[in-house]
Formats: sequence, C-alpha cells, structure tokens
Amino acid sequence: MLHFVPFAVPFGGDESLLVWELSSRPTAEALQRSLFTVFSRFGLLYLVRVFPNATVASSGFFAIIKFYSARDAHRAQKACNQKQLFQTSPVKVRLGTRHKAVQHNTLALNSSRCQELANYYFGFHGWSKRIIKLRDLYNLEERENEDIVTPLEKQSLKFCCALEVVFTSHECRSPGVGMAEEPLDKLEEGLFSSMWLPGKVTQKLAIQKAMTDAFQKLLIVVLESGKTAVAYRPCEEVTDARTKEELQDFIQVSYFSCQPCGQREEECLSDFSFQEEVFRLPELD
Repeated sequence: MLHFVPFAVPFGGDESLLVWELSSRPTAEALQRSLFTVFSRFGLLYLVRVFPNATVASSGFFAIIKFYSARDAHRAQKACNQKQLFQTSPVKVRLGTRHKAVQHNTLALNSSRCQELANYYFGFHGWSKRIIKLRDLYNLEERENEDIVTPLEKQSLKFCCALEVVFTSHECRSPGVGMAEEPLDKLEEGLFSSMWLPGKVTQKLAIQKAMTDAFQKLLIVVLESGKTAVAYRPCEEVTDARTKEELQDFIQVSYFSCQPCGQREEECLSDFSFQEEVFRLPELD
C-alpha cells in the first residue's frame, strides 16, 4: 500500500490529532514540549498547539497536533490513546475528520518547511538545488526605460530566479520560478552605503520562492515497508477529495515545464470535527 506526502500544508483530518484530558499542572509551554517529544517519535510534525479548556469545562488543556503524513497520525493515535504518556492520568487521542462540504485550495509550504520535509525523508544529501538563472529585473527595466524618469516611490528592486530541485538517486527533478520585489522607498536613506545588502536579501527571497514552487510539484511516496520515493507531478490542485487510485494515475516521473501555482502557507485549525460522539469543542470532558 502506498502513502503520499505532498509538499503542502496538511489540511485533511487524517493528518490531525486532538489530545485532551491534559493535566492543568504544567504550563502550556511545558505541555507543548512534552507533546512534541512524544508524538515526534511517530513522524515529522507540522505543528503542536496547546489551548486551555473552556471555562465551562474542567481545568486543564487540550492540544491539536498535525503530522505531514496520515499514516504517522494513525500510528500515533493507536499508540497514545488512553495512555499516561508524560502524566499520571491517561489522555484521549482522536483523529480529526474534515467536513465534507468544506473545500480548501492546496497551500504550499514555505521553502524552509519544504527543506525540512525533504531532509526528513531523504536525508541532507538525498537532494540538491541547482540555480539556473538569477536575474536583476530592476537594472533590466532601467536600461529599457532610460528616457523615462520614474519617481522613487514607484521604483523597486526586482529579482527573478529559475532553479530546479534534484533527487539524483530517484532520477527526478522539478523546476521552479520565483520573483521577489522590494520598493526602494522603504529602504531608509543613508542606512546602506550601496544597494548590495538589500539586493542580497531580495535575491534570497526570490530563491526561496522558486524553491517553494519547485517542491510543490513533487510528491513523496512512502511504501508499506517504509522505503521512500519521489515523483514529479503536473502542477494542479491536489485535494483530499482525490482517491489514492486517482493519485497513482496522477503521478508522472518525467520532466516537463509547468506554470507556478499554489498559495502561501498558512495555518488552519478550523473545519475539523473529531471522532467521538460525546465530544464537542469547546465543552471538553
């Protein structure tokens, strides 16, 4: 059986856990560290959030935990439900379920999250990036419009980056394009002796955006044995409404160009219910 992990913000309930009946004695920060330590043993975590119980409920905390992989979330739920973990009383752990009527567009992970995910499944040396072109569009536009005087408040630094993310051992590569822009009027006069420093910052942002674009066209494939592979796919929205059979047909390992797509990463804790009939937020047992 194949398991798929996209380079996208986990939205499906299958990747999310609700943990409640947490003790009120530790602080929320201490609980968050303890939960991270316990649940990170089952797989890479996207987030761990701890919240106080509603005033109408008993004192204590509950938590929402998100994995990148639904397989890891299921393993964690089975292993931790009704166990004491790090406290004297057992906790309850339930899988989240998405309301079927709610549909979300796929949100791309930022570049640092993408690298973290790639490093987790393939190791630091299991992939690389190759910058194909990094171009200064500000100087290009300036040369093309020498006779036009543009007010400072309308000028901006612009860099465009084209690169590819390469998984050599899997014979897979993915192209990415990113552009970053910084208005010149936001740079304080006299703060920089030249445009070198802000230019470097804008270049770095363009590279990060290109990496995000490249990673979101890739799909991590995890076999039942635990072995991993990576596949290149067309740049289309992939939602949890697709079946696994559709996803398998969707994978294409060949290399071809694709227009940038996706949205910026953002966290979403709404649109979830949990598999416990007597449980309803915020009235926690």
